[in-house]
Amino acid sequence: MNANQVKEIKELLSKPKNVVIVTHWSPDGDAMGSSLGLYNYLSQKKHKVTVITPNDYPSFLYWLPGNKNVINFSTKAKEAKVAVAKAHIIFCLDFNSLKRIDALGDEVGKSKAKKCIIDHHLQPEDFADFMLHDIKACSTCELIHDFIELMGDKKLINKNISNCLYTGIMTDTGSFRFPSTTPKTHRIIAELIDAGAENSEIHNRIYDDNTEDKLRLLGYCLAEKLTVLKEYGTAFFTLQEDELKRFNYKKGDTEGVVNYALSIAGIRFAAFFVERDGIIKTSFRSKGDFNVNLFSRKHFSGGGHANAAGGMSEISLDETIIKFVSLLAGYKKELHPATSPALKKKGITKAAKKKV
Repeated sequence: MNANQVKEIKELLSKPKNVVIVTHWSPDGDAMGSSLGLYNYLSQKKHKVTVITPNDYPSFLYWLPGNKNVINFSTKAKEAKVAVAKAHIIFCLDFNSLKRIDALGDEVGKSKAKKCIIDHHLQPEDFADFMLHDIKACSTCELIHDFIELMGDKKLINKNISNCLYTGIMTDTGSFRFPSTTPKTHRIIAELIDAGAENSEIHNRIYDDNTEDKLRLLGYCLAEKLTVLKEYGTAFFTLQEDELKRFNYKKGDTEGVVNYALSIAGIRFAAFFVERDGIIKTSFRSKGDFNVNLFSRKHFSGGGHANAAGGMSEISLDETIIKFVSLLAGYKKELHPATSPALKKKGITKAAKKKV
């Protein structure tokens, strides 16, 4: 965001306005942390602020300050459309393509309101009047902190804002272990704790408040649904819709499962394929310079970050896995796999299909 944009958006927000904040489909910790962090900041400035999500999000995020005022577009479309129609400015957080907010994108796209993207994903689309975009930022919550600072309002960062922003930074950095974590990240975290962020309590609410069903589903994935393809440096999980029902699946129950595959020694590429509502949802993670954003964009209609991306497949789960495994041969050199004669003899496709 250049100096002229900063000046213009400051002027726009100098008097109370109708503000709408939207974030991506199936919001995660960074999406909701940034949205509600910005909500709590702008509310202090006397703006009328409405946060709209395309659909629901995990219940372990419901405690975030301001959550009770969030509108779920999938269940309250009429109310959400009215808010968008009345908006003077719309903040688009943690996404940079209107297709990432599904039907809500149609409403945002046709709105006459000024639009501001605050995001850290690759390859943003050109649909906004203002953009605070940095792919080196660890999270959109880090950029919300930057935005508040650009507005000259760091003094307004209170406990509620701090709890929201800490949540998004913590979850998007994998509790500060991903390469995106920088000295700046830790400096911001220190400031948030100074301002009232309850770091230990936030961790407990996100990671240590699991249902029995969620833990049993994780155990099932680890014991029964993991396929390791050592000669491709790849490991993946699969789940069918009836398996989700067996464990009383709730949104967020499989979040982070893909990281267990990536944690295996020698694995540089991990994937998770889950069947929901007739669509195969995909999650990709990688280590080093293997770019899963490019992989997902090219083969699975998705995208994201260089080391973390998502996508989808409209063919069956079995067909999706066959496709995925067949693609790996073309990336063998990039994945730098260890040779594995045993797997070669067994046959990769056969090994993959066995686990589906």
